[in-house]
Amino acid sequence: MRRREFVTLVGGAAAWPLKARAQQPMPVIGLLSSLTPEGGKPNLAAFRKALADAGYVEGQNVQIEYRWANGNYDQLPAMAADLVGRHVALILTSGGEAPAFAAKAATATIPIVMVIGGDPVKEGLVISLNRPGANATGATVYAYNMESKRLGLLHEAVPAAKTIAVLVNPASPAAELQTREVQEAAPHLGVEVVIFNAHGADEFESLFAAMTERKAGALLVTADPSLYNERGRLIALAAQHRLPAIYEWRLHAVEGGLMSYGTVLTDAYSQVGRYAARILKGEKPGDLPVVQPTKFQFVINLTTAKTLGLEIPPTLSARADEVIE
Repeated sequence: MRRREFVTLVGGAAAWPLKARAQQPMPVIGLLSSLTPEGGKPNLAAFRKALADAGYVEGQNVQIEYRWANGNYDQLPAMAADLVGRHVALILTSGGEAPAFAAKAATATIPIVMVIGGDPVKEGLVISLNRPGANATGATVYAYNMESKRLGLLHEAVPAAKTIAVLVNPASPAAELQTREVQEAAPHLGVEVVIFNAHGADEFESLFAAMTERKAGALLVTADPSLYNERGRLIALAAQHRLPAIYEWRLHAVEGGLMSYGTVLTDAYSQVGRYAARILKGEKPGDLPVVQPTKFQFVINLTTAKTLGLEIPPTLSARADEVIE
């Protein structure tokens, strides 16, 4: 064999692995969310940052396929099946339990990293928190287990309100739990709660009118992705009907709601971003413990309180993690 032919052959062989690696497709993460793109934006930014910190940058060495249900839970099963059909490397679910259930029903093999609001063990999504087993893990923000706490804070802020309206999305998997929790807590606070079921945003106007007719003195908006998607309208209607209201996330108070109490949502999305990277590198989701919240935020918007003519007790303001003035 002539020297030129030998060098060409060796050089070509050395290049084969590099060429093969260059042709390998980027891993694809499927995002399955009950939120709107706008509603999911802050959380997704935290997820992307954690993913990038771990070495995966969207558009460079990982792709994300987005499926937004915009609060329409009935669309989630078809969206989950579509992602499975596209052979994504893993599925990230956001916006409550419904996307997680849809993903679990669609695949028993593709890793699932979820952000949910309740207890994943009781709901049958994982075997245990420490050893989830099967193909799912993630983070819970316990959003649905905070309604009695929110009701108590609202009562402290508006002690004169003896009737408190509670807005619930009956299509939510957590609706029954949320309703039961506030109904059990109400007698201990000496208040009456009236449940108002919102099947869709087109019912908001009539529901707020009904709250006025029932002489509700305050409003608790329960934790729910579809209600979160419509937070702007809900905050505006609460202001229009002069109803002091408490919500789940800090963003509600920042955007004009009176109060909010809940976990730090971006922390959960940062955690699942780190988990997604570890799974892409070969770890099994069933070996990664479900993360529970360690930090809670209580936020009061004093500007809104003044607009409502409401004086927040100093003892309550002192307990707030943030006061917006």
